[in-house]
Amino acid sequence: MIPQALFTPQTVAVIGSTSSGKLGAILLQQIMDGSFQGKLFAINPKAQGYADVQGCARLQDTNTKIDLAVIASPPGTVASVLEECGQCSVKAAIIITAGFKEIGNQAGEDEILAIAKRFSIRIIGPNCAGLCNTHHRFFPTLEVQPPAGQVGLISQSGAIAGLILAGAAQQGLGISKFVNYGNGSDLSVIDFLDYFREDNETSVVAVYIESAPDGRAFMNALAACCAKKPVLIIKSGRTNVGKRATASHTGSLAGADAVYDAAIEQAGAMRVKSVDELLNVSNALVSLPAVKGKRTLIVTNSGGPGVLTADAAEALGLQLNEPSEKVKAKLQAFLPAQCSLRNPIDLTVEGNREGYQRTIEAAENEYDAVIAVNITTPYLNADDLARGVATAQKNSSVPILTHFGPQQFVCSSVQILGDQAIPNFNSGEQAASVLAMVYTYWNKKQQNSVRKWPLWKNEGTPAFPKGPVLEPQAMQWLAENEIPVPRNRYCEDEFAVKDACLEIGFPLVMKVVSPQILHKSDAGGVIVNIKDEDTAARAFYTLRERAEGKDFRGVMVYPMLNDFQEVLVGLTIDPQFGPVVAFGLGGIYTEVLQDIVLRVAPLNHADAIQMIHCIKGINILKGYRGQAPCDLSALANLLVKFSNLPFEYADLAEIDLNPVFLFEKGLMVGDVRIIQS
Repeated sequence: MIPQALFTPQTVAVIGSTSSGKLGAILLQQIMDGSFQGKLFAINPKAQGYADVQGCARLQDTNTKIDLAVIASPPGTVASVLEECGQCSVKAAIIITAGFKEIGNQAGEDEILAIAKRFSIRIIGPNCAGLCNTHHRFFPTLEVQPPAGQVGLISQSGAIAGLILAGAAQQGLGISKFVNYGNGSDLSVIDFLDYFREDNETSVVAVYIESAPDGRAFMNALAACCAKKPVLIIKSGRTNVGKRATASHTGSLAGADAVYDAAIEQAGAMRVKSVDELLNVSNALVSLPAVKGKRTLIVTNSGGPGVLTADAAEALGLQLNEPSEKVKAKLQAFLPAQCSLRNPIDLTVEGNREGYQRTIEAAENEYDAVIAVNITTPYLNADDLARGVATAQKNSSVPILTHFGPQQFVCSSVQILGDQAIPNFNSGEQAASVLAMVYTYWNKKQQNSVRKWPLWKNEGTPAFPKGPVLEPQAMQWLAENEIPVPRNRYCEDEFAVKDACLEIGFPLVMKVVSPQILHKSDAGGVIVNIKDEDTAARAFYTLRERAEGKDFRGVMVYPMLNDFQEVLVGLTIDPQFGPVVAFGLGGIYTEVLQDIVLRVAPLNHADAIQMIHCIKGINILKGYRGQAPCDLSALANLLVKFSNLPFEYADLAEIDLNPVFLFEKGLMVGDVRIIQS
């Protein structure tokens, strides 16, 4: 739990040099500039004060109960300083000082964490840029002081936080609280998600992370926060280069980026690509009422920008229906004849205040959102047009986003829009992109219930004895776990093959069994369409010859199946999130299309259905151009059952079911590969 002293202290001690240019002096000046109303002390060996702030050599010398210590002393002194804080009953500390885990000094970080735990001190950092609480006028941070507002910012990086805060100040986007937790040795993103979830001064949470300390705890905290308010996340390390940079910067390793994508999606948060996108979407979420649908009206005074906005909106899945005849009749009553009444509605360069206002008001009942575009020139007064849009917003409940530009001509117009909480964007395309994301949030919020993901400790009964898991064992194990497999026989010699032919019937498929041949098709280890006993015997000898020099254990015999669609289902253990399920089209589509969806296990039925419908090739499974649809309910049942296996068995590191044969009714696993942990 985060102590009240972190964000709303009454007494604060800044520990470090107050000489000009030193961090202690900078932090004291920041706190003073923010008009902090509590008591402030400067602590350093020389008892040197700063401006009107009293200087003391030790915390004890303040003769005051200190709520919060802000530590900016050299790395070698931090442990002793924290010890002194504990002796003085300080319960919260911000450790600005760097030089710990991020440069390989794990022992130093472990030492200060042990001291903090011994005295029950909750700490932010080390290696952090501090925090701020704008509503409390408290700014113990190295970063810019933003305006007060409703966006709570959690950042693992101080520099990224600085960019976000500076951008927010430039846009006039208000921040409620900000925290940079740096190395996160104690308090981390998980703790601050819990805090901001209950913070009444925060309505939108913005997060920058490089890695999460515990993937599943992160998901649970994120889902709980998303149930109450929108959460936007920038997660760095999308590429291999990004991952290397992350490791050197924070001293922690990031899990596979695609797994983070899945985790963020499942928890109900929105992943954004950049600082600009985070600011834009945050601004829209703070400003706009709920966006209830996709129906979007574009009103513009210039055809070209209106068409570009329409192109972007349609590509993002927004619906650009033409106004009804009833609405068109209303528009014709006050718009000039040269105006286009389709969607976009082009008011032309003669568009005026009344045109924008009455057009938006007339269409309110037919649209879920409006994008108003105005491209002005030096001789036009955009302020009056902005007033028309602002009045329409007062008179209607439809969410309005705008693109008024170019920037040098519309500064006062943007202020008029902002006064009415109408967000303005650098382009119509950007406005469309933000609108699509905001709609996605509100749509998800209606559907999502609060989820909790069980913690995973790789406990349970081993599924197999130690050693390679061969296909005969794996197929039997799947069947025992109620996962459908075809009839099959394991044959160690040609005599057993003959019995298998009689039992299963023709046509047959025969596959080599060898611990040294994992990818059977690539090694010529699969023979299909075997139609008689003689062909079956020759197939056995052929596979044995192809496995020459390898540990040949025999063959598996299956019936030849027809009229199916191949998919793959896989499972792997992510270092941060534990068991993760993969699903996608099988066969040639796997490598050509790379159409794979990941989800953190376990799945419920709704998760599985949503996962199936997320692949790009879903129409292939639904039945395309007269093909029979596949049994997606059976597939969902398989995904749910499969996702629970690692919680029952302790030794599963990786499972590939590829292919899984999907039929019009039911399914069967065609091949399986299991790697033990």
